[in-house]
Amino acid sequence: MDARKGYLAEHFSTAAQQREATYLGMWLFLATEVMMFGALFLVIGYYRLQYPEPVAEAVRHLHFVLAGFNSVLLLTGSLCMSLVVRAARQREDRHVQIWLAVAALLGLGFLAVKGFEYAWEYREGLLPGSPNPSPLEDPASRLYMVIYLYSTALHALHVAIAVVLALGMAVRIRLGHMKLPERALTLEMAGLYWHLVDVIWILLYPTLYLLGRPA
Repeated sequence: MDARKGYLAEHFSTAAQQREATYLGMWLFLATEVMMFGALFLVIGYYRLQYPEPVAEAVRHLHFVLAGFNSVLLLTGSLCMSLVVRAARQREDRHVQIWLAVAALLGLGFLAVKGFEYAWEYREGLLPGSPNPSPLEDPASRLYMVIYLYSTALHALHVAIAVVLALGMAVRIRLGHMKLPERALTLEMAGLYWHLVDVIWILLYPTLYLLGRPA
């Protein structure tokens, strides 16, 4: 018998029913996230079409190399989450804890780099509320920076949630409150969430930082 079927919540009659309901609920949740960020991408796309030159001026000042490095951190974290799921299915508790911790550290690294990037942009007068004079002369360029700040901050919030989930599950496994491989499905759901956060960033990065950048 598959050990993963050993955990069954009381409101489900079979493990298959529980698994199907869990996946359905998770995909519905991810769909709401996709719709939220999808609306944001529509706003960015419309604004770019309406004000291509002011947007290009703002994009020219963004630190795309730092953002590219952050992409590597986040994608590596996604790989770690895939290894978490694999190790959980094989009942390798220690490996699960290690990969969860590594994924969380990479997520924290992403947030630290993003915080450094925000501080840099704030000092340069690019972000709203900065007391320093802005190098952006066109009001449309400055408004693009507002859109940029909202988009990346919303994504950073999702990264922070993913980090908390990873650390929380690592602690629960360490304390014996989450048995493996019976609770591997929980880790799979966390992995799906992390992968969605990755996909959103992979779309945000070229949309905000690269499109319209002067060669």
